[in-house]
Amino acid sequence: MYRFFKTLKANYLISAVLCVLFGITLVAWPDISSKLVCIGFGCVLALTGAANLITFFVRRDGSLLSQINMVAGIVLLVLGGWIIFDPGVLIRIIPVVIGAIIAVHGGHNVLQAAELYKEKYDKWWVALLLGIVTIGFGALLIYNPFEAVSTMIVLIGIMLIYDGISDIWIISRVSKTVRAVAETMEALEVEAVEVPDKK
Repeated sequence: MYRFFKTLKANYLISAVLCVLFGITLVAWPDISSKLVCIGFGCVLALTGAANLITFFVRRDGSLLSQINMVAGIVLLVLGGWIIFDPGVLIRIIPVVIGAIIAVHGGHNVLQAAELYKEKYDKWWVALLLGIVTIGFGALLIYNPFEAVSTMIVLIGIMLIYDGISDIWIISRVSKTVRAVAETMEALEVEAVEVPDKK
């Protein structure tokens, strides 16, 4: 179980560090970075659509799957092209998407705080508070009361930095608690082996 947690911890840390780096990029270059992200996403959609269309024309077997590939290809190609030439369309959707992701991260933090509470970690309430604040940030982005796009992008960057740093702190606390429990269990197992059976 401890090995599984170590793998999970590594995945969470990578995600948290990427959040911080992406957040710093958005804060430093809000206009350029937001457009590049949108254009990059548009390119991915367009390439996926093109791949679907190529598959349709290469196979062209008249099957239902082939027809679905054709329709999906056209839709993705048009949508990708639209986003590439008008990235502002996606920029208006980004706060909702990132807000939902941040809110989910906050939910995970609250669950981790509950685990810390069960293991009697004295500062479990800090993790709970961080989780609640993270959920609040996510809800704020979903509501999106900001008129200026650049202000919104900078705020998203700040929230991502906060989300990443709070995740790193909570992961380190959960890791410490899990390690302590694992060491206690190992010590108990060793004691059980060393105690001879009385017959």
